[in-house]
Parts: sequence; structure tokens; C-alpha cells
Amino acid sequence: MAEKEKKKYELEDITGVGPKMAEKLREVGLNDPMAIAVSSPGELASILEIGEASAMKIITNARDLLEMGFVSADKVWEQQQKAARITTGSKALDDLLGGGVQTQAITEMFGQFGSGKSQLGFQLSVNVQLPKEKGGLEGNCLFIDTENTFRPQRIIQIAEASGLDSKKVLKNIFVARAYTSDHQVFLIEKANEMIEQNKIKLIVVDSLTSHFRADYVGRGELAPRQQKLNRHLHTLQKLADTYNLAVYVTNQVLANPAVLFGDPTTPVGGHILAHQATYRVYLRKSTQDKKIAKMVDAPDLPTAECVFKVTEQGIRDV
Repeated sequence: MAEKEKKKYELEDITGVGPKMAEKLREVGLNDPMAIAVSSPGELASILEIGEASAMKIITNARDLLEMGFVSADKVWEQQQKAARITTGSKALDDLLGGGVQTQAITEMFGQFGSGKSQLGFQLSVNVQLPKEKGGLEGNCLFIDTENTFRPQRIIQIAEASGLDSKKVLKNIFVARAYTSDHQVFLIEKANEMIEQNKIKLIVVDSLTSHFRADYVGRGELAPRQQKLNRHLHTLQKLADTYNLAVYVTNQVLANPAVLFGDPTTPVGGHILAHQATYRVYLRKSTQDKKIAKMVDAPDLPTAECVFKVTEQGIRDV
């Protein structure tokens, strides 16, 4: 990313936003110009108690500040060449993902309970610490636990199987338990300092959608839920781009009764998550410890399937 894009701006740097407005915005979790740039005029007008025309001017000023315009494709190519990948521990799964879990991207794994989503999160938390020649990034991990699934004992098993010092590995994984969707959003929006100080190269959110489902119940709550989820995903993508790190999220599924033939399983999150996730992979259980992964959507990879297994040592090839 160009140096001017990396420069940090505060809300007060946006033309038209004074200290009082900035305070109101921070109170509702809009902490930087990017959050303003991707807001809707109606939402911003409501928060600041101003007209939509004035809100649109502030949004336009935020976009101008961040230079969110056109760049030549060679600059995009140059940026994408900096992307790296973290091995999953399975060559078959790495191949499905184009070489592993990519930085500058959001990789979503969705599936039913026991399909291996959390296990892959544990494995990546360890593997990101590996040397680059072994498929790691020599970096550390932020782990947002929303369902009380994080198990240090599992990290120890995987680390020892990889020949790593388990105590050191545990120290390099920074875990936060999120209790509500607001808390989850807050943790990610305040993550910049943690990332810079602790050489973070992977963010795991397990699971992304559980609190959003619990906190917003009923059709009347669908629109605010999706708006909030959209902003949350934009923040995650911004962190991935700014710090060249990987974002791995797990997602719950629900049964779609309208599907009469085939698999009725549908990922939670609707079109918002479908469009924001760079790579979407569907995990399902097979026989014994085997799991099947299917690439559902990717900008640069074909639809394909692979089989891997979850062992005591971690994610492995069959």
C-alpha cells in the first residue's frame, strides 16, 4: 500500500468534523475516517443530528481525505504481490485455498458443529508463528472468541506436534472473549495498537456471526444487524490491507426449508458477508475424523473440493 494510504488520520482531520462531532461518532464506534467513508448519509445524519446533505458532504470529505479514488491496475498488482499465505497443515487444503490462508483477505469457513472450523483457527494461530520457509509468517495472532471455544490445551497439542515451544506459542496468541456484538466490534476497532506492538499477522474471529444473531432477533432487526455487520467486515478488511495480515472467520449455518433437494445448509450473514468475504469455504463432516472442504466463492480460484482430517496433532492430509 502506498505510503500516503498508510498515513493515519483522525476524525478531526475530516473537513466539517469538529471535536464535538468526533466525540459523538466515537461514542457509537465510528472511530476513524474509513468508518465515516463507508457510512450511509442517513445513518450519519441520525448520529450527528444533521441533514442528509450535510452528512453526505462529510462522507465525501472523508473519502477525499483517504484518496478513495481510482489507481492504475499496476499499483493494485504491486500491492497484491505483497500478499503472503499461512499453511493450514494440509497440502490438499492449502491447494484449495491457492497456497494457504492469504493476507490482505478475509477467509470465511462455514459449516455445522464439528466440521473443523474452530480446529482450523487453532492450527492457523500456531502456524502463523512458523518460519516463512515452513509456511508461516513469523508473526503473532489476535483471537476473538465469541462462543467460549478457545482451548489453550489444544494449542499446546498442535504446537508440540509442530516442534514448537508451546509456552512461547501461547504467549504469542492474544485472546479476547467477546460477550456481545458491540463488544466484538469494539475489540476489532481498537485492535490497531495491539497489531503494531505485537507483530500481529493473523486475526481469528470464532465465530463472526453468533452474537449478531443473538443480539438482533426478528425481521425488524435485520436491517440494523446487516449494517453493523457490514461495518464490522469493512474494519476487518481495512486491518488486513493496512497491516498485510490474514483474517480468518468462522460462520454458523442454518437449514433452509425451501431447499427440497441437495444440501439445505445456508451460511448466516446473507449477502453482506457473501460479498465481503474474499474466500468462502464450506466445511462438512465425513467419515471418522475426515472433513470435506468446498471452495464456494473466490475471486481467483475455481470451485473445487478436498478432503483433510483433524487429528490430535492438528490439521493433516488424509
